[in-house]
Amino acid sequence: MSELEEAVPLFDAADGRALAEAALRSITTSTSRARGDDFLRILVRDLAHALDVTYVIAGRVITMDDGDEGIRTLAVWAGQDYLPNMEYSLRHTPCQDVTDQCMCFHASGIQADYPEDTLLVDMKAESYIGMPMIDTEGKTLGILSAIDTKPISEDKRLLALSLLSIFAARCAAELQHQEREQQLEAKVQRRTEALLAAQATLVEQEKMVALGTLVAGVAHEVNTPIGVAVTAASTMTSYAEDLFKCVSGERVSRSELLVTVQRLREGAQLIERNLARAADLIGNFKQLAVDQGSQHESEVRLREHALSVVSAHGPELRKVGITVEVDIAADLRTRLDTGRWSQVLSNLLMNAAKHGYPDGGPGKVTLAAHMALEGGAYWLLLEFADDGIGLTQEVRERLFEPFFTTKRGQGGSGLGMHIVYTIVHQMGGQVAVAPGTPGAGCRIRLRLPVRSAKT
Repeated sequence: MSELEEAVPLFDAADGRALAEAALRSITTSTSRARGDDFLRILVRDLAHALDVTYVIAGRVITMDDGDEGIRTLAVWAGQDYLPNMEYSLRHTPCQDVTDQCMCFHASGIQADYPEDTLLVDMKAESYIGMPMIDTEGKTLGILSAIDTKPISEDKRLLALSLLSIFAARCAAELQHQEREQQLEAKVQRRTEALLAAQATLVEQEKMVALGTLVAGVAHEVNTPIGVAVTAASTMTSYAEDLFKCVSGERVSRSELLVTVQRLREGAQLIERNLARAADLIGNFKQLAVDQGSQHESEVRLREHALSVVSAHGPELRKVGITVEVDIAADLRTRLDTGRWSQVLSNLLMNAAKHGYPDGGPGKVTLAAHMALEGGAYWLLLEFADDGIGLTQEVRERLFEPFFTTKRGQGGSGLGMHIVYTIVHQMGGQVAVAPGTPGAGCRIRLRLPVRSAKT
């Protein structure tokens, strides 16, 4: 017959049950709304009061550095207050066989039974009850133990065993819940990191796609003046041969010479103009490409820089019949991260071209900027406006969300305006959609802090 099955007087049993039920109700009420560490701290305190013992310890089973099993306490009540949490080995302790899921009960003389347990000596322990915390899968998670500086009387034994058995199971459930929460949080963290990495990759790919489109557009744009220059050069070769024949003849006509020379001059001027145009286009593209690959601040003439971005995107804008008006003072300049600023302007222009005019133009985009002194600091205030179809309420609310697009399946990635939002915030600024109604165009306002400003 086990200790729990030993016969006790009927009166004592009834009193014990009443006492156990009262203690159970009290502790259950006090811990019902607590979770995690708060639950364990309230539990050890209230168990100590209910059992009239000095110490109650809730601890988790761990593996020590030497490979032995140990306990890391989660909550320790010591008569008047909580003790700091600690770690100790289970070797030579009353619960050294805790993984065997054995209950430990010592009514008295615990120090004599386990003389190598220094913790019991420090506590001046006399009696000890330990109950393993076992989860729903049969794994031992920890120990709930009650320790007193005086022997545990017979009438308290059944109460202690009952309460520790009940709340050891409750503690195991709490620890198991914590483990599952930690596993879930770790899983969520891993997936979040994977999603962020994937998003960063897609953003970079979107930037490369935008740059590729720019390259193709500039290549097409440069082909025109170079083609004209090549044609003019070929024509000039013919004119030069005519001139040579005229000069080599027996009779030289002054009027023919003048006509041929004029044609050569016009051809040379045509070549010069078109090669200069090609050089400007290549220069703008080169500067824009360098800007988008750089991340350092430099002094920028805002109008000149904006015009170079617009020029680089000229083919795409003309394709949909969009003209761009740059309303920025010629002498307005400031220090900016030109690389990221170029990306912002590029994405704003391409977003208008793709989404503002689904049926094509003509359309007009206005890019206006000025400096303002606010709170003792200079801010660059920019407004980007088009006269396209405007935004619905849903699009307005979700415009800067990653992967949100109204062109799903039609080449829209949903990253252009998210890139604008991300870059502007990285630069310490804000971006917002100005109030408006569908059909009345779209206005996007940006505020960027600048280190210095000159006008």
